[in-house]
Amino acid sequence: MDYLLLLLVFPLIGSLACLLNKKAAKETAFISSLITLAYAIVLLTKFVPDDSRQFVVDYPWIAQFGIHFKAGIDGISMIMVLLTTGLIPLIILSSFNRTFKNSSALYALILFMQFGLLIVFTALDGFLFYVGWEIALIPIYFICAIWGGVDRIRVNMKFFIYTFAGSLFMLLGIIYLHLQTTGNSYDIDAFYALDLDSVTQGWLFWCFFIAFAIKMPIFPFHTWQPDTYTTAPTMGTMLLAGIMLKMGIYGVIRWLIPIVPIGFMEWKQLVIILSIIGIVYASIIAFKQKEIKRLVAYSSIAHVGLIAAGIFAWNAEGVQGGMIQMLNHGINVIGLFFAMDIIIDRLNTQDSSQMGGIAKVAPKFAIALLIIILGTVALPLTNGFIGEFLLLNAVYQYQIWFAAVAGLTIIFGAVYMLRMYKHVMQGELNELTSKFRDIKGSEVLVMGIICALIIIIGVYPKPILNISAAAVDTLIVQVNSKLAF
Repeated sequence: MDYLLLLLVFPLIGSLACLLNKKAAKETAFISSLITLAYAIVLLTKFVPDDSRQFVVDYPWIAQFGIHFKAGIDGISMIMVLLTTGLIPLIILSSFNRTFKNSSALYALILFMQFGLLIVFTALDGFLFYVGWEIALIPIYFICAIWGGVDRIRVNMKFFIYTFAGSLFMLLGIIYLHLQTTGNSYDIDAFYALDLDSVTQGWLFWCFFIAFAIKMPIFPFHTWQPDTYTTAPTMGTMLLAGIMLKMGIYGVIRWLIPIVPIGFMEWKQLVIILSIIGIVYASIIAFKQKEIKRLVAYSSIAHVGLIAAGIFAWNAEGVQGGMIQMLNHGINVIGLFFAMDIIIDRLNTQDSSQMGGIAKVAPKFAIALLIIILGTVALPLTNGFIGEFLLLNAVYQYQIWFAAVAGLTIIFGAVYMLRMYKHVMQGELNELTSKFRDIKGSEVLVMGIICALIIIIGVYPKPILNISAAAVDTLIVQVNSKLAF
């Protein structure tokens, strides 16, 4: 039975159902996302956490050009499948107190984007990977362009040009690799088996890395991100920050490093330096932000910079830390953006200097936001701690001074996040904040689930780490064997 094919089909069916059932599109999308999540959990129960690929589907697609619809799941993919299927229901549920024009199209686009994301995280064919990459881009472009805020057209066009241009570099690399394989295949194993010289691997590294670096984003490829995150509707921002940026990190692990290991080794120190610059740069800008949504956007750049630095340090701690931190960052960042959306919706402003005292009139909201912030700043026994510990350990093993600077992300993050919390939630009430309403209904449910995940994963992260451990170890051995010359 093609278990994986059903996982990919469910979001497509849900997307179509939203268009056909316009009066209840929101409920239809939520139910569809829950069905997809439930099915992903079923796959998890059947999944054996070793280094094998499971639930593989392989059908000739455009056979004369060597293109197959080939997909499968290993421990690395499974983490990303759980991330995607777990966060989409929360993102949809977070919108239940909002009304949108042409909501059926909005929810259809979200589920169609989920389809593209799941293809990216399971594809074992280079052409299919590229198709999924572009499928995921198209819906988010329209979500931001149609339902975004002021100046959304200019901001969204910049985002589209950045990401599409990066994608073209990657397509060039995929086509070149295809032409070098025996029988002109796009199969990932055929790409892995290629014996390319160091010069070729060097330029292929940049073809793939530019596409992935823009998506994450890594300094200096980040300039589209703050404006896009701020201007996009909150669900769009959650999709971008919670799931879509992980496409770039996953691409580095699955495609870039195993295919061009020599190119990776040649340029990895530069990437680590750029990642660390991004950590410090984004944190300094976050210090100065009064717009709360923009502050969270810059904090995301800093946290992703640490993930990238840990992975490029290339050891088991770094890749494992990157895997669990992708999941944790997704949980935390959608919690932060949801909280910012609640504040902005109630107060009609993003300016933290106009706020204060909200905790006095909204204690449930204050407690939930504090838990999310503590997870974000990696307090021990919250989900952010184990990932950042492993990542910093990885960078330390590579270069102690790099680790010392990268570790500033924890200190800086605690400063600007807790300072924001103080300005928004503490102090005296004013005329604007005195009428702030505490969370209720679906808001309590979303915040409660996020807080529960932050604590549960923080206290006992072992099950998550076990999912990807064998696949990560095998990948590192395979790559290192190619470098043993």
